Amino acid sequence: MVSQYVAAASDRAQYRFVDDGTFVATVRGLRGVVATGPTLEACRRELAEVIEEWILVRVARGMDVPPLGKAIVRVRRAG
Repeated sequence: MVSQYVAAASDRAQYRFVDDGTFVATVRGLRGVVATGPTLEACRRELAEVIEEWILVRVARGMDVPPLGKAIVRVRRAG
């Protein structure tokens, strides 16, 4: 479930090369998800970690995780 979501989010990632020589990645619709790296591959690896941590924080706080196509993470509140 989480790995499918990370893959779906990574597929939506937008990468850009910035003036200081690093790569920056963001994912439209996932507020606060930003990764950087000295190479495109390093940026991709960092992005996967950032997305996973972003999901875990939202789940821990009981916040919804927006669906990405067929990739869904359901958050159930303990009762």
